Amino acid sequence: MLSQTTVDVMIAHTMEIDKRIDMSSDSENVKVCVRCRPMNEKEEQQNFFTVVKVDEEAGAVHLRSPDESEDGPTKMFTFDYAFGMGSKQLDIFNKIARPIIEKVFEGYNGTIFAYGQTGTGKTFTMEGVRSVPALRGIIPNSFAHIFGRIAKADSKTRFLVHVSYLEIYNEEVRDLLGKNQQTKLDVKERPDCGVYVKDLSTVMVHSPNEMEKVMCLGNKNRSTAATNMNEHSSRSHAIFTVTVECCELLESGKETLRQGKLHLVDLAVSIIFKRIAIFPFINICWFFP
Repeated sequence: MLSQTTVDVMIAHTMEIDKRIDMSSDSENVKVCVRCRPMNEKEEQQNFFTVVKVDEEAGAVHLRSPDESEDGPTKMFTFDYAFGMGSKQLDIFNKIARPIIEKVFEGYNGTIFAYGQTGTGKTFTMEGVRSVPALRGIIPNSFAHIFGRIAKADSKTRFLVHVSYLEIYNEEVRDLLGKNQQTKLDVKERPDCGVYVKDLSTVMVHSPNEMEKVMCLGNKNRSTAATNMNEHSSRSHAIFTVTVECCELLESGKETLRQGKLHLVDLAVSIIFKRIAIFPFINICWFFP
């Protein structure tokens, strides 16, 4: 039987307002990464077999037909990064998310978002097991790295971190941290700051734990709304934004201000899969500004 071996694709994208950012050795600001999960116990019991091979050094995935032998012909797909079944959570964070967070501290914007069918492994990649350090996903590792970076800063640098959480459903925007989640918010645009959501709540945070509590509150509010709408959770987008403001005292005595944003996005799965032709074992995570 054919195993629906999950492939977790990540597109990493960061961009400065006026020019492209060099995130690694080249100037591309869009990175595509793929992760393949191992078979679970149920799949093994049903004698499923793997038809995907990952070449991490080449950033390539080889896919063969289930009708072919293991040595049969394959189709090759290349990416910026490829992670095999034995890939570690921290390795993925260091390769994908950490460079984006570093750019956030320099005043850039970055976004990480994931989508995929149920069981493809996106929740494990993004969240993982928070109580086990080695199994923590991109989100808790990102929260920890942000405040770890702040703790190592010198005394001449001050930081302010605040978060917001919104949901987009049927092209309407709601505040998941506001007093009334049913209030519809307006999307505006200004020359000095670009596109923004008017009256969106922001919460000051001082630790990874505080940040996680705020996210959990927003998730709870989102779940409450889901009970009142059919297929709500599978048709809505949610955006959790971490804003890092930095004030640095220069040797000249002047202060320089920087602001960067990290957006963590949960996309509507059912809508996306209706719009694009993609195999059911594909799980995609995107990173955008």
